[in-house]
Amino acid sequence: MSLIQIETEKKIGIITLNNSKKLNALSAELVSEIVEALDRLQKEKIRIVILRAPENTKVWSAGHDVKELPLKMRDPLSYYDSLEILLRSVEEYPGPVIAMIHGSVWGGACDLIMTCDMVIADKTAKFAMTPAKLGVPYNSTGILHFINRLPINIAKEMFFTAELMDADRALSVGIINHLVEESELFSFTLKLAATISTRSHLSIEVIKEQFRVLSKAYAITPSAFERVQGLRRKVYDSHDYEEAITAFLEKRPANFKGE
Repeated sequence: MSLIQIETEKKIGIITLNNSKKLNALSAELVSEIVEALDRLQKEKIRIVILRAPENTKVWSAGHDVKELPLKMRDPLSYYDSLEILLRSVEEYPGPVIAMIHGSVWGGACDLIMTCDMVIADKTAKFAMTPAKLGVPYNSTGILHFINRLPINIAKEMFFTAELMDADRALSVGIINHLVEESELFSFTLKLAATISTRSHLSIEVIKEQFRVLSKAYAITPSAFERVQGLRRKVYDSHDYEEAITAFLEKRPANFKGE
């Protein structure tokens, strides 16, 4: 059974996460299906993609599948991690990818919607960035997604507290483009996508690529990069990282020791 559903309406593609039993956790299998769907829609010259969860779901996505994170001694978010591949696929899609949010969005899924070009949500939407609960040393690319979207103090609060942010505040800080009534969520998102589809696709494609390139135009010295990687390695080699993953799987609070 497919973990996603794909529909097309004129020049608009709709990808629906379809694994509610596992809270649409971004497992390697689910991610692979989304990436393949994006490739297919691109070949079919679909200009705009809407990424959504099923109607009436309480959790849009639980984020990175924790069961697939390495227990220790390996970078949990390396360049070839499935989540990282998905984020690059969304960034590099030659048309807008719009996240349509009903329900809560956690961890890596929160990074995913930050990578989407726009976010449309209703009042049920909530957002939490949870690596500090799992002892995960989030990567620089992911942090940059938040810095590019939010005031840096808000981004820090999301990472440091790992608490849910409600829809009203998410709108005020810039996570959400439009906050609409639940009954109007799909029709509003579809209307926005339809409006975009009447504009110059060639123009939008090159403008999106410029946004992508310019948003990553931060200089960093090789020594600074190596230092950051070394700091991250200390975390994913630590007791706290192993303890957090084990605690999650055992459904108990983690006992962090700072070592």
